[in-house]
Formats: sequence, structure tokens, C-alpha cells
Amino acid sequence: MKVLVLAAEAAPFAKVGGLADVAGALPKALHNVGVDARLLIPRYGHISNKDYDLQRVGPSITVPVGPGQERVHLFETAVDGVPVYMLWDEKYLSTRQKVYGFNDDARRFAFFSRAIISAMQVLEWKPDVVHAHDWHTAPVVAWLDVYGRKEAFLKEIATLFTIHNLAYQGTCGRLILTFAHMQDLAHLPSEPPGQVNWMAQGIAHADLISVASPTYSRDILTPEAGMGLDRLLFTRRDRLFGILNGIDNEIWDPKTDSALTQTFAVDSLKMRAVNKTALQREMGLTDRADVPMLGAVFRLDPLKGLDILLPALQALLGELDMQFVLLGTGEEAYETQFRNLQQAFPRRVRVFTKFDERLARRIYGGVDLFVAPSKFEPGGMSHMIAMRYGAVPIVRATGVLADTVLDLDAQPARGTGFVFASYTSEALEDALRRALGVYRDKARWSDVQRRAMEMDFSWEASTQAYLDLYRRARALH
Repeated sequence: MKVLVLAAEAAPFAKVGGLADVAGALPKALHNVGVDARLLIPRYGHISNKDYDLQRVGPSITVPVGPGQERVHLFETAVDGVPVYMLWDEKYLSTRQKVYGFNDDARRFAFFSRAIISAMQVLEWKPDVVHAHDWHTAPVVAWLDVYGRKEAFLKEIATLFTIHNLAYQGTCGRLILTFAHMQDLAHLPSEPPGQVNWMAQGIAHADLISVASPTYSRDILTPEAGMGLDRLLFTRRDRLFGILNGIDNEIWDPKTDSALTQTFAVDSLKMRAVNKTALQREMGLTDRADVPMLGAVFRLDPLKGLDILLPALQALLGELDMQFVLLGTGEEAYETQFRNLQQAFPRRVRVFTKFDERLARRIYGGVDLFVAPSKFEPGGMSHMIAMRYGAVPIVRATGVLADTVLDLDAQPARGTGFVFASYTSEALEDALRRALGVYRDKARWSDVQRRAMEMDFSWEASTQAYLDLYRRARALH
């Protein structure tokens, strides 16, 4: 089996969110079970040759875009035995120091996708399956279905399109089709007049579609969670699957993590307290072992449940002796609101609006409770990492959160955290109070911590599920 994984970001080369973790880890997991998996991403300006020993592959490649053509260069490196290709250009990708956030993102990733098509035809290697991630690579999926079936080299390639965040759809004016030389791409009923929705096009043209949660695969068939694409998804529901993403147990391991003050394991759980004390001191909080410490690491986005988290925290901080620490960036209004929370409780709240992986690891390994109150959760992995590091999760019963956390009160002998259903600050506050109540019962708390740490979120099961989808995609194609 030969699989080409396509993404706009992939760890360790370029990371903005969870997509990078998956795109970086999945090819490695596939390689470990004998799949010839390869990764293709842009070479952004911050990716240096000296860090990754990039080797040029072949001559420059012609990409038909706009009124003429552009030229790109293909480079190759390897990570853990996995070949990694990067596309270098002088206009859209390699002159930029970050992944997203430019006014011409739609054009940049349409160019990237067309460059992939051109690069595939000069490689001395042809994938059985192209596994494209999110809207940035959806034009590849659409092109292969509309145009690729007419070309001998490409017509047998099957496609799997994975949705990581349905809220970001890559909608832009239909002139992008002229730029990408894809004028034959039909307008979809789910697309606004005069516009292209690349997420929708990926869904419509892929042999199979996946999301990172069985629960979320059902949620998005409803208007509430479907983000305007529920009808399209419903028509393709027989091709839609939910597969839990794994976490890389070698990268995320409290027994070996050098970011922690004290490494630990399930059988040395008492040593974890050293990390809590170190984190409290690092943040200028009172270093008291008896005070419950609540943490959150996520993007400051409305879908993460921030509108119910803030009032719940304000109520509890005003009444109970507890601490809260947040690490994340996002919408400026939310950054301001959390900074205001810190100003209101300066001795018990710390807010860091930045990306800092070392600090994230120290939060995972130091806080007692990890909160993820998402309105919708397509496939977040932060709570899984937190559980592996001994932080007990408090989550809303949606998407991947519902798939991976068992409520302690509902299942006393098997519970791994605290789950609430209603999307209200009152329901979240009630779950927090339940968790804080158990925290005071040290024996019971230790039991739930251990069960959370022992959950298997490795890539092994996920890899087999993806292999099954690749085989199905080839058969359907």
C-alpha cells in the first residue's frame, strides 16, 4: 500500500494546531505497519535546510495557474524513516513565515494543490491513495475526480478526505477556478452563489470522507453542527466515517518528558506533585498542594466553549479556593476577557496568550484538572495528552470528548473524568463542583487519575482503521 498524505501543516516542520500533530504522526504510524507512506507539505520561509537536510528532487516543476504558469522546486527529507516532500516557490508559500492568516490564503492553497498535481507526475512513485487533510488540499481531491480520471497516470488513485475543523471551509469567489485552471468544477447546492467552498468540494469529490470522532461523524449531519454542509454530508453519509486520532506515545510521555521538573509514571504517581509545585512557583501562584489547580490549553475560539467557561470560572473563583491557568491564542476579545479574569483574581489566575509547547507540557504534567467545555469538538487531542500526564478531564459530551472520557459518577468503577451534556455555564459549573468534591477524596482521586493515565490513545488502533478506509476507498474508486 502506497499512501501520500497532504496537509498545510505537519509537525515538526510547521504547526498551528492539531492538524499538524495528525499529519506528522500518521505517516510514521503507517510506516511502522509496513505502509509506504509519504508526506507532502509546503516549504514555508521558517523551514531551514540546515535543520532538516533538505535535498532537491529533480528539475523545477511547471504549475499551470493564472494566465500562465509558475515554477516550483520539490525538496525531500525524512523523519523516522518517512519520506517528506516539500514544495518551494517564490511567491505563495516559501516567502511566508507563517502558515495561515494572509489575504490571499485561498489563492495560496489553490496554488499548493495544483503544484501537488504537477509534482505527483514527476515523482518516480505513484500512490494508491491520496489522503488529503482539510480545505487547503481539497482542490487536489476535486481535481483528481474531475480531471484525473482522464489521465492514465492518475486515474487509479483513490482519495480519502479528512475534515479536522468544519468551521474553516476555504470559501472564496469562483474566479479562483480560473486561476487554478479548474473551470469545469461544478457549483454545489451548498455553495453560496458566485463562490467556491473548498471544504464542500472535498466532501463532494472524495472516494471516502473521515472525521476524528465517531460521535462527531453523526453530529455534523445535523444543522446545529454541520456548519451549512449538513445536507451535503447527509447525502454522502454512506462514505463518511469517524476514526479517533491517536497521540504519539513517544513524544507525549511523562516518564521521559524533559520539559517536566519531575518525570513520573502510573506506578510513581506521587512524584507528579513536584510538577504542580514547580508550575505554581513558575507562575507566581501560591505553592499549595491542597489547592486544586485547573488548566486549559486550547485555541481561543467560540467553538471551544469559552462563553460558558468564563462565567463558570468567575462563580467558582469567587467562592472556592482554587487556581486556574490558561495557555492559548485566538480571538482578541477572548484574550481580553481572560486577562480581565486574571486582573480580577491576580493571586489565583494566570493567562498566557501565546504558543509555548514547553509550557503546555508543564501544564499537562502539573495541573490537577484539565477543562475542555467545547460546543463542538471535531478531534481535539489536548485532553488525551492531559490524561496521559495525569490531569483529570472535565469535558462536554460532544464529538471526540464524548468518545474518549467516561464520567466518574455514571461509571464509578471505570470513570476517567467528568462529563456534562447541556451547553450552559450552569452545567459546566456543576461538573467542576463534582470534580472538586472528588479531589478532596484522595484515594478516589488517585484511582481516577490512574485510570485516565492508563487509557490507550496510541496510534495502533487508529492506524488499522485508516488502513481499512484506504482499502475501501480503492475498491470504491
